Amino acid sequence: MAALVTAGALLSCTFGTAPGSLAGISRQICLAEGKPAAVIQDTGMNIQITSFGMCTSLANPRVAAATAAALGVLMPQPCMVAAAGTWIPTAPSVLIGGAPCLTSDSQLMCAGGMGMITVTDPGQMKVII
Repeated sequence: MAALVTAGALLSCTFGTAPGSLAGISRQICLAEGKPAAVIQDTGMNIQITSFGMCTSLANPRVAAATAAALGVLMPQPCMVAAAGTWIPTAPSVLIGGAPCLTSDSQLMCAGGMGMITVTDPGQMKVII
């Protein structure tokens, strides 16, 4: 079973050069190991997904322009995360405040470079003794 994603979870993007994180959560009504758990709508203006370093996607207009100016040599540009919609849920039957929870196997599309954002560390650890 997937783990709940919490504030501070580590994320990665298929076109990013560095890991990012989920820095804010919209609803702080459910805690997982003392940290607020996220829902699939945690992508808007109040939610901060930190940068993934440099974007390497030619679908990103800034990368495409810089690459064209460099005569076809890929020129990564600073990542500007632009969520395209909500996270794609994998456990829509588990709700937090009426919204499906965000789990470690959920995905989010980035409109900035058409990359897929995934969870690499949900921030919730399960210890088996």
